[in-house]
Order: sequence, then structure tokens, then C-alpha cells
Amino acid sequence: MSSEEGSPGELPHKLPLDGELAAVAARMSGLLLSRESVGSVLELIVSLAGTTITAAAGVGVTLVDPGGELTTTSASSPLVREADTLQYELGEGPCMAALAECSPQRIDDVTAERRWPRWCAAVAGAGLRSVLTAPMVTDEGCHGAVKIYATTPGAFGPSDERTLLTFAERAAILVANTRAYERASRFSEQFKHTLRERDLITLAKGFLMSRDGVGEEAAFDRLLSLARARGRSPAEAAADLLVPAPSER
Repeated sequence: MSSEEGSPGELPHKLPLDGELAAVAARMSGLLLSRESVGSVLELIVSLAGTTITAAAGVGVTLVDPGGELTTTSASSPLVREADTLQYELGEGPCMAALAECSPQRIDDVTAERRWPRWCAAVAGAGLRSVLTAPMVTDEGCHGAVKIYATTPGAFGPSDERTLLTFAERAAILVANTRAYERASRFSEQFKHTLRERDLITLAKGFLMSRDGVGEEAAFDRLLSLARARGRSPAEAAADLLVPAPSER
């Protein structure tokens, strides 16, 4: 066998269905993504991972939100949610380790695994035997993990690990881009709000200058005094001054 063909068990140059994943990434890269569209694509990634890694009895994604909370999403079976929930409750397990260390984790048989004894004992009773978890990592950090579970020991090997890492990379880019868009959107709204407040204050100062025959600095001082007296922000006081309540008219 030539070196280009690779040895048995080696991952092909392109994954099965990798073209579909690439097409999805290309389509999504130019879109303003919502949480709903991200959820749909994560479900697609879970579905493709389950199709490609045939030994998997369940596939799912754990997302880490900006506050550090963990959420299981796009789980393909109850086995995934139950195993993940146990990890979150016990604070140990392969997915937790993958997130903490930003590295893939594999268990060939939970009945022989010694790293996470409480979690392994719990899931062994539910029929789970093999686990493979790949972190979703970008330059910004670890956004979550894609994990696959099997009910037979020794179900996953190095080739499956490389395959799952590819799926995790796709998911990481998607989630990172979405979160960047959400941050930009929040900043944009905050910027617009700041501009509106500035315009209100400018108009109120002009109103006071005209009404009271004072300069700009004195008008601003009067606006601040009005805001303090009413327990309002300067922008709120400006709005009250420009558009008084019906009882004040």
C-alpha cells in the first residue's frame, strides 16, 4: 500500500459528507445568524456525526454560555441528555474535562475507567460503555463540546476521534461567529441609545437657552438640577422638559 493511501483505520483526506458541512459553513458565513439558525445547524452537525461514526448510539452538543453555564443541545437520544446531566450535577466526566482542558477525551470502557469514578459508575448502570468528546475551540476559547456515546466497549478509535474533531471545529466556528454578531448587535443598539440620549440633551439645552436667556453651560447646569430634583437621568429629564406629561401641560 502506498503512503498516499494510508494505513487501515486512517481518516480519509475528506470526511464522508464533509462537502455538505463545508457548504453549510459557506452559506452561514455571510448570514446574520440567530440562535434559531445556529440550533438548526448544530442539529445538522449532530446528525452528520451520527451518520459518519456509525458506532455512536447518541450524539449531542454541550454549549458554554458567556456566564459559564453548560447546556446540552441537539441531543440525538435521551441517553445523551441523561449522561450529560449527570456530568453537570457531579462536576466530573469526559465532557467536563474536554471543556476544562480544551482537548479531546475518550473512554474505551466506563467499567474500567478510573478518571471519573462517580460518573462512570452512574452511566454504566444505564448501559453506556464508550465515550468520545471533542472540544469546540477557536482563538476566543472553548465554546462547548461535541460528544458521542456508545453502548458497547471499545466502540471508538483514533480515526473516530479525528472525525469528531472536524465536526467540532465546524461547530466552534459557527458558534463563535454567532456570538460575535450578537455582541456587535448589542453594541450597535447601545450606541444608538447613546446617540438618542445625546440628541435629547442637546435639544433640551437649546430649549432652556431660548426660554431662560442663558448660555449653554448654564442651561446644562439647570438640566442637571432638574434631573436630580426628579430623580431622573439627564436624558430622561430632557425628555420630560421637551415633551411634558399631560398633567404638566
